[in-house]
Amino acid sequence: MDKVECVVIGAGVIGLAIARRLARAGREVVVLEAAEGIGTVTSSRNSEVIHAGIYYKAGSLMARMCVSGKQALYEYCREHGIPHRNCGKLIVATSPKETEKLQSIRAHAEANGVLDLQALSGEAARQLEPALNCDAALLSPSTGIVDSHAFMLALRGDAEASGAAFAFHTPLLRARASAGEIELDAGGEAPTTLTCRLVINAAGLAASAIARSIDGMPIELIPPAYLAKGNYFSCSARAPFSRLIYPVPEPGGLGVHLTLDMAGQARFGPDVEWIDAIDYAVDPARAERFYPAIRRYWPTLPDGALMPSYSGIRPKIVPPAVAVQDFLIQGPREHGVAGLINLFGIESPGLTSSLAIADHVGELADM
Repeated sequence: MDKVECVVIGAGVIGLAIARRLARAGREVVVLEAAEGIGTVTSSRNSEVIHAGIYYKAGSLMARMCVSGKQALYEYCREHGIPHRNCGKLIVATSPKETEKLQSIRAHAEANGVLDLQALSGEAARQLEPALNCDAALLSPSTGIVDSHAFMLALRGDAEASGAAFAFHTPLLRARASAGEIELDAGGEAPTTLTCRLVINAAGLAASAIARSIDGMPIELIPPAYLAKGNYFSCSARAPFSRLIYPVPEPGGLGVHLTLDMAGQARFGPDVEWIDAIDYAVDPARAERFYPAIRRYWPTLPDGALMPSYSGIRPKIVPPAVAVQDFLIQGPREHGVAGLINLFGIESPGLTSSLAIADHVGELADM
């Protein structure tokens, strides 16, 4: 039976950032990943936005990790030459009623430590984005976009340079916690059993299932998993915007966003579609709901311009009736299992928060 100090389960952006953090601290790290490579699930199916930290509940892990993670991510991208752009975002109100909400959005952002929002009149917003229809707007200058795959490749490279090893096609089958150690049975073509002192469950959509497979983990402390699919549509017309455009949030969601990729191509989404099983197909008929929402801020969107693009699935731990979720990061203090740290519900802004989450987990691991 092989012995290793730390095992990270999952090689998405969170697992990669944690593996890098632990390896750079001098720990022996093995990453187990069921898929064929890094970031094949949630980490490669998102909007690639660097979020400012505006909407999350004040004092929540999401708010704190997003604001500190954003700064760390920009710095990391600059140091490693990762394609990114600090393009900014406009939150647009298209009616006087929505305009009234902008002040409370700004106040909420300031409670989260986002102090750079700027209030703009409709005219000032159109000077920045002439094709925009709006009554008023907030400019978020610290919002941006990043090439998420280049970021993940850099994290993997850093982790490996510090001695971390990766085992792909290697699902965790079961584990047993006893006497300060955790014994792991891993599958794949070369099944193996490992014992370690520290296990980080960073399995994203599978995190709750992984936790249930660990003998000794209290079942009642494992949150149920819900699947909230987000569909994206691309645009055959060149969108005349250089910043991200977000409508004022509506009950149950943030509305249909216009985001940009690194090539400047627009995409719209995500919406929210609650599903019972993982399915990434995008129903073209959903575009009919997108057109009127987008035309509130981009009235000249041509008919027939929206095309199904891709979808992602948010790892939710609250049911549809509950509007607000927070990251749930559980260490031995919460569940009583020595050497186990679980990460549940790491949805957006997980990418933005990844380096801050890794630091938080590193601190828990040192306790």
